[in-house]
Amino acid sequence: MSESKSFQALLQRPLEPSFMPKDDGKTSLIIPDEYLSDRYRPLAGDLQSRFTSGTDVEIPVRNVGIPDLAFAEVIDRRGAFSLFIEKHRDIAGRLIDVFVKVVDPSSLVGIATYARDRLNPVLFQYALSVALQHRPDTKDVPIPSILELFPDQFVDPTTFPKLREEGSVVDQTKRTAIDIQPNFTASDREPEQRMAYFREDIGVNMHHWHWHLVYPAGAPPEIARKDRRGELFYYMHSQIISRYNVDRFCNRLGQLQPLTNLQAPIPEAYFPKMVRSLNNRAYPARHDNQVMRDLNRTDSDTVVTVNELQRWRDRVYQAIDQGFVVDSSGKNIPLDEVKGIDILGDLVEASTLSVNRRLYGSLHNFGHDFLAYIHDPENRYLEDFGVMGDVTTAMRDPVFYRWHGMIDGLFRRFLETLNPYTAAQLGYTGVKINSISARVNRANAPMNILLTYWQRSQVDLAAGLDFGPQGNVFATFTHLQNAPFTYEIKVTNSTGSLKRGTARIFLAPKVDERNTSLQFREQRRYFIELDKFGVNLKPGENTLTRRSDQSSVTIPYDRSFRRVGTSQTPTDARQLAEFRFCGCGWPQHMLLPKGAPEGVQFDLFVMISNFDNDSVGQEFDETVDCNDAHSFCGIRDKLYPDKRTMGFPFERRTEANVATLSDFMRPYSNMASTNVQIRFTNTIISRT
Repeated sequence: MSESKSFQALLQRPLEPSFMPKDDGKTSLIIPDEYLSDRYRPLAGDLQSRFTSGTDVEIPVRNVGIPDLAFAEVIDRRGAFSLFIEKHRDIAGRLIDVFVKVVDPSSLVGIATYARDRLNPVLFQYALSVALQHRPDTKDVPIPSILELFPDQFVDPTTFPKLREEGSVVDQTKRTAIDIQPNFTASDREPEQRMAYFREDIGVNMHHWHWHLVYPAGAPPEIARKDRRGELFYYMHSQIISRYNVDRFCNRLGQLQPLTNLQAPIPEAYFPKMVRSLNNRAYPARHDNQVMRDLNRTDSDTVVTVNELQRWRDRVYQAIDQGFVVDSSGKNIPLDEVKGIDILGDLVEASTLSVNRRLYGSLHNFGHDFLAYIHDPENRYLEDFGVMGDVTTAMRDPVFYRWHGMIDGLFRRFLETLNPYTAAQLGYTGVKINSISARVNRANAPMNILLTYWQRSQVDLAAGLDFGPQGNVFATFTHLQNAPFTYEIKVTNSTGSLKRGTARIFLAPKVDERNTSLQFREQRRYFIELDKFGVNLKPGENTLTRRSDQSSVTIPYDRSFRRVGTSQTPTDARQLAEFRFCGCGWPQHMLLPKGAPEGVQFDLFVMISNFDNDSVGQEFDETVDCNDAHSFCGIRDKLYPDKRTMGFPFERRTEANVATLSDFMRPYSNMASTNVQIRFTNTIISRT
C-alpha cells in the first residue's frame, strides 16, 4: 500500500508540525495550504521550500476537504490525555470512528494530516493507531511503539538534555549512547523500591499500553467487540498480579494487599520524577497515607463520589452472588461458566460492551481516576493527573497493583462460585507425562536450575525527540533478563493412534516471602503461565522440546524496541510480513521471576489436555504474523485459540481434599511437575 509511508511519517515526532522532515530528514509531506494551522498558513510558501529541500522522498497529501473535528478540539492540544477519563475516552472513540469510516487510505492520509496539527498529540496518535490496526486496508501499516513517540513517559527526564546535546554536537558516526540510570524514583530505604525493576520496566509498561491499543475500551462496539475481550481483560491483568506477587516473594516482600477499603489511607507513596513533553509539567507525586476523596474535576467532566465507586463495586458483588447481571433493558443475563467471566470483564472495565453502564458504572476506570487525582481532586491547584491516569505509566505506581488486586478479587469471587473441574475435563485417557525438565541453553548446564541477571540494552529515541537532532540517538537502560532455556517433556501415548493435545506450562512458588510452604489453596493464585502450545503425540514414547523464547505469553525484545519508520521498513514481502508491528505481549526478558542469589524454589507444572476439548474449530500457526503472544493478546481477527477458560486448570476451586499440588495431579497421568530453582546473579551484562 503506497500510503503506508505517509502514515509512518505522520506517526513520527508527534509534537512537530506535519510539514517538518521525517525519517532523519529524508522524507517530507507536501501539505495543502488549507491543512496548515493558522500560525503557519501565511508562511506556506517559505515553509514548503525550506523543509522539502534536501529530502529524498516527497509525499503529496490530497486535499479531501476540511473535516469537522470540533468535538475533539475540546481536549487541550498541550494538555494531558487519559483513556481512563470518560470524556477523553468517548472523544477518542468518536475520533477512531471518523478515521475508520474514511472511504480509502489516501483520503485518510488527508484527514489525518489535517487532524495531526490541531488535536492533542496523544489523542491523535492513539486514535489513528487504533484505526490503522482495525481497518482492513491499513492493518499492515507498522505502528511505532509508544516509547518512540513519547519517551518522556518511560525515561528519567534528566536523560533528554544529554540526548539532545549528543545528537546536536556529535556527528552521527561518533555518537555514544546515553545511560538511563535505574532506581531513580526512590532510595533503598523504601522497601517497595525492591520492586522498581518490575514496575518501571519499559517493556512491561509498553505491554500495558499496547494491550489497550489492541483492545480499546472506548472504541465503537464494532471495533471493541472481539472474541472473549472481557475475559482477556481479566486474565491479562490477573496474570500481572500473580507475577507481581511472585516477584514480591523473591524480594522478601509479602503479597500485595488489595485496595478493598476505599476510604482508608494508602500507606505507599510514589514520586515518579517524570515530565510530560506536551506541556513540560511534572507528573504529580502521591504522598504516603493519602485518602481517596470525591472528585470534582470539572475541567475533564470527572465528577463522582467515593460512595458511588463503592456502590458500583457492591453491585458487582451482588451480581456475582446472585449469578446474573441486569442489562440496560432490565433483563437478567446469567453468569454461567462459559460466558460469565467475559460478561464481567466488559462490565468491570466498563468498555462500550458493558451490558449496563448506568447500573454498574465504570468501576475500573474511575478507580484509576480517583487514584490519579488523589493529590488534587477538586482542581484547586490546577494539577494534572498522576501516573495512574495514563495506561503508559500506571504500572509504575505500587498502588496500581493494589487497585488491580481488588479488581482481580472480583473475578476470583465469581470463579470460586463455579464447580470444580471433573475428571473428564481434567484427564486425557491414554496420555501419560513421564517427566518435565528445564535446562539453560549452554553446554553442561545443570538440569532445573534457571538463571536471571541484569542486562544493559540500547534503544533509539530519536523519533521522539521533537525539534531535536536528526539521525540515531541511543540510550541504554538496565532490565532483568533470563538465560534462554529449553523444556523437555517425555510423554507416553498408549492409545495406539495419533493424539493431539495442548501442552500447558505453569510456574508457581513453593514458599512465600518468609519461606513458609504454600498450601495449594494459596499456591493456586500464584500460578503464572509460561507457555501453551499444540502437540501431536505418536503412539508410544514421545520427547517434546520447546524453547523458552517460543512462549505463547511473550514477544521478543526486538519486537518491542525496534525502530519503525519509512526508511526502516523492508520491501521484501516476506520480511515485511515479519516486520509488521505486533507489539502486544509480555516482554520476553520478564518471562521468569527474578529469583534470588541463593535460589528460589518453584513448581514447574505441565499438563497435556485433550485437543477435542480445547479446539475452537480453527487452525493457526503461532509462528506466523502476530500469533506468538496469543495467551495474553488473542489472535488478530480470529477466535481466541483455546476453548478452555483462561488460566485453566488453576482458575477454579478444587475439592476440599486437595491440599497440595501432588494431591491435585495424582488422579491424572496427563499432568506432571518438577522442582526448579531460579538463581539471580547481581551483575550487568550488555546485550550483544
